[in-house]
Amino acid sequence: MDLPDQLTVARIVAAPFVVVLFEWDFHGHDYWATALFCVAMATDWFDGRIARRRGVTSPLGTLLDPIADKLIVAAALLMLAADQTIAGWSLWAGVIILCREILVSGLREFLGTLAVPVPVTALAKWKTVVQMVAIGFLLAGSAGDKIWPYTTVFGLTLLWIAAIFTLYTGYDYLRAAIAHLVTEKD
Repeated sequence: MDLPDQLTVARIVAAPFVVVLFEWDFHGHDYWATALFCVAMATDWFDGRIARRRGVTSPLGTLLDPIADKLIVAAALLMLAADQTIAGWSLWAGVIILCREILVSGLREFLGTLAVPVPVTALAKWKTVVQMVAIGFLLAGSAGDKIWPYTTVFGLTLLWIAAIFTLYTGYDYLRAAIAHLVTEKD
């Protein structure tokens, strides 16, 4: 297992620990959960950069990288919803994000069986960045609000921006898949 794959596996392992740290009732738990989440998200950037720089890709990394991202995002969003950091109308932003992730995963799996590549778009990468920053701010939550009173509001705003990007990129992937299926049928 090369270094990019190890970083991806570390991100998968980090997901439950983010939840445990966030839920564990001790002083500064929000900070520790936020810090671990940020480190895990940094591994996403580093594993891609290292793999591109070294020219190494592996089937394991290709499989695990999107799974790692979806696991830690889903765990964090569900935990934030349970904690009611994300509540009311803002729950819809989380639902949109989770539904798109499931849709795109299904589309990629289906199109993969047809040997049709589904490349990640630049906007989808930006969506991921905005989404991760939003979740980082939301994990900091009330502890972050003590340092900067707008931490949670800023996180919720970014979450909605990520949800809008999510809708657009999800539609893009769906449109490309439908276009391919229509072309394939003819």
